[in-house]
Amino acid sequence: MIRFAAASKSYSVGGKLVPALHPVDLTIEAGEVFGIIGHSGAGKSTMLRLVNLLERPTAGKVFIDGRDVTDAQGTELRRLRSGIGMIFQHFNLLASRTVAENVAFPLRLHAGTDGAGVTARVSELLDLVGLSEHAHKYPAQLSGGQKQRVGIARALANRPGILLCDEATSALDPQTTASVLELLADINRRLGLTIVLITHEMDVIRRVCDRVAVLDAGRVVELGTVADVFLHPQHATTRRFVAEADHREGRGPEFPVDGPLYRLSFRGQATYSPLLSRVVRDTGVEYNLLSGRVDRIKDTPYGQLTLAMHGERLDEALAQIRAAGVDIEEVAR
Repeated sequence: MIRFAAASKSYSVGGKLVPALHPVDLTIEAGEVFGIIGHSGAGKSTMLRLVNLLERPTAGKVFIDGRDVTDAQGTELRRLRSGIGMIFQHFNLLASRTVAENVAFPLRLHAGTDGAGVTARVSELLDLVGLSEHAHKYPAQLSGGQKQRVGIARALANRPGILLCDEATSALDPQTTASVLELLADINRRLGLTIVLITHEMDVIRRVCDRVAVLDAGRVVELGTVADVFLHPQHATTRRFVAEADHREGRGPEFPVDGPLYRLSFRGQATYSPLLSRVVRDTGVEYNLLSGRVDRIKDTPYGQLTLAMHGERLDEALAQIRAAGVDIEEVAR
């Protein structure tokens, strides 16, 4: 659905070109939820805005649904943007218009939509985001989560194939963030939309995305499925994000035990299997459970345990654990 071909962006500052985004080559598949994560200034928003050409690449190409749109102008550009919805961190609602009028606004701008069609579509969208009873309220009368739901409904008005989310949950409290992410996941399932979401929170990526790109200083430093990147981060920036999501400091804890330490990563049904008890019974190894977490990555359960293991049949125990589909990494102290 979206392809960046060596796409980069630089800005002129004091007569010099300063790169905001170094050349990016990646593809976002139709119907997936793709996350872009990075700290402030990493180039996330720049990369997102290349999709609908709010920013044009300094070099390289951008393709949408197989078409090179890099130089789109006039009617072609308007047609492109009508197929790309966007929701914003601070909602960007029209304060002097009601909820229904905010959602109707892009429909009224779109030629060929009559009054009855606008009313029906607004009603359908407000029902989708759970705001039917708030149609005649003004933005000032809504909570932050309700305002973002209005923004989502407005972004969907013209039936886009792509939905861009620019830090859509960072202005919301944790409970409201969870409900908005659940809504986005439901919209993705129901409508098959391609969603591109930027954030600085790994927990947002974990809850809703299929794949993720990690940006650092304008470069993509890690790319893969959320499960692979979350459970086995390779780059230092990614490891910091994962540590923050686990509410840990970037430096690993000091474990006052002897012997080798192992991190076991479970996915799917293996997460709920009594594997360790079977291995201990079969091999006689002993272990100390030092830390652990069981949660979900989108719809997939996962678990990570850090253990100190020892015993004469340790190699056999590790082989049994690997044979059950569990990843094992030795942890440096």
